[in-house]
Amino acid sequence: MKWRIVLLLFLLVFGFWRVKPVLAEEDCLSNPKDWPPLKLETCLTELAHLKALSEAATAPLESEIKNLGNRINALQAGINAAVAKQKKLEMEVADREEKVAEHYVLFGKKIRELYKSMRGSSLLVQLLSRVGAGRINREIEYQGTASDVDKQLIVGLSGEILSLETTKKNLEAQKIKLASLQETLNKQAEFYKGEVAKAKSYQQVLSSKIAQISAKQREILGQKLAGLNLPTSLGAGPLYCTDDRKLDPGFSPAYAFFTFGIPHRVGLDQYGAYGRAKVGQNYDQILRAYFNFDEFRDGVNATIKVNNSNGFDQGNIIWTGGLEDYVKRIYEMPGDWPSSALEAQAIAVRSYVLAATDNGNKSICANQYCQVFKTDPKGGAWEQAATSTAGKVMVSGGQIITAWYASTFGGYTFTNTDVWGGSQRSWTKRARDTDGEVTSFSDLMSKAYDKDSPCAYAAQGWRNQYGKSAWLRSEEVADIANVILLVRKDSSTRSHIYQPDKNNPEGTDTWDAGRVKQELKNRGIAAFESVSNVLISGVDWGTGLTTGINIIGNISENFDGREFKDFFNLRAPANIQIVGGLFNIEKK
Repeated sequence: MKWRIVLLLFLLVFGFWRVKPVLAEEDCLSNPKDWPPLKLETCLTELAHLKALSEAATAPLESEIKNLGNRINALQAGINAAVAKQKKLEMEVADREEKVAEHYVLFGKKIRELYKSMRGSSLLVQLLSRVGAGRINREIEYQGTASDVDKQLIVGLSGEILSLETTKKNLEAQKIKLASLQETLNKQAEFYKGEVAKAKSYQQVLSSKIAQISAKQREILGQKLAGLNLPTSLGAGPLYCTDDRKLDPGFSPAYAFFTFGIPHRVGLDQYGAYGRAKVGQNYDQILRAYFNFDEFRDGVNATIKVNNSNGFDQGNIIWTGGLEDYVKRIYEMPGDWPSSALEAQAIAVRSYVLAATDNGNKSICANQYCQVFKTDPKGGAWEQAATSTAGKVMVSGGQIITAWYASTFGGYTFTNTDVWGGSQRSWTKRARDTDGEVTSFSDLMSKAYDKDSPCAYAAQGWRNQYGKSAWLRSEEVADIANVILLVRKDSSTRSHIYQPDKNNPEGTDTWDAGRVKQELKNRGIAAFESVSNVLISGVDWGTGLTTGINIIGNISENFDGREFKDFFNLRAPANIQIVGGLFNIEKK
């Protein structure tokens, strides 16, 4: 009965899949190449929802398949036991039949011997002899008793044979019944497995599309992020981040969203290496803090070609030389930093260029899109660090690793998949980059190894007015909150909630704050009219992610950290953005 109920439930849900994905196939399973950001977000949410439904529906089936497997195994054990017992009974029947046959032979022999004995002399003579008469009586009595015992034994053995035969027939019937039930359960299990396989295939399609849309979404947000002109590494020039806490926007209350670190947070944290070197760590300790690798390989060499483009194997070749000459011409870290930080950077530079160019088979660009290179050697302490580590690279699984690095991570490192998507590279890692435990923002700001970076804690973006700062008015924060509430209620409104101070990328009208509030009221949803406070309501200190935002005003609402960040970056004015997963709120 249970499997029928489960099957019915499955078919009902599976029927939903057969209807619901029609919309997804028309709208969300097509090519997202030219989709605007909000459509990407809508489809990402929709497909993730469908995938969750599919997984929830297949879970009881997978459990039932396991239960059926256990029942089938139990039946097989019963069949095996019946077969074994049947074989044992067959041997016992054969043994009993053999004994019956033996007793029949003995019984016949005794009868024949008595008959011969009685015929050996005249019966009349035996009867006339007192001795003979007594002997005859005793012999007849004895033979009669023996005969009865033999007959009883034969009858008993025959009865056992009949009983064993009956039991054997019952076992055969039981075995047939068990085999029939097993066949039925096997068919049920195979049906379930087939349906689960279909569901898994569907889930794989959704996962693939989710990955594709996520990649496109990251590309779009990455393009917007590029508008901030944040350096990817120290080699791009002096690191410059404004501390908006020192700027007066001219209004109050004012709110600014401060991010810990700047992109991309994968691999070696240059300011983190600086902080670790200051407390006495050597290059091995520094590199192992940021990479998972097996060992160093020494004496590596190659010919490196440098091009004048923004990528690999593009543009024109502007320099060619040996690996060590190339490393000496890299300008990625200040030359007056501690030697162990410079040595860690030199090994990372060497590993990166070899892995990224396939040991020099491809050319590499000379700017921060690859590694900042100049035709003149840098000299000084950098050249000493390059020389002292000459030929040394990091190796994982027998291969030189692509040793990414960036200026400032904000106390946490992430895997390449966390930041860029795609397949994970085993040498990248999630880790808290601090000297001790962290349970608060103040802990992080005092214990992060990269705390000396001006971008360790900063609000990103600005506008010409309000002191050229990233501070937002309370009504602007209320508007961002209202946008999220509106889209939660009606996802079809997404195309109208881009930045009011920029053109709508979907070619429709962008609703201002007043229109958004009115649309909420039209749908029976209370809107934020004002904001009196904004608080961080949740942080995952293990991985370094803000998980919750509480906005308080005429109403109060809690928002998921990622949800708030994504809509903030779409709605906030000018180029003001939250540029990482871990962020805090400052109020002035």
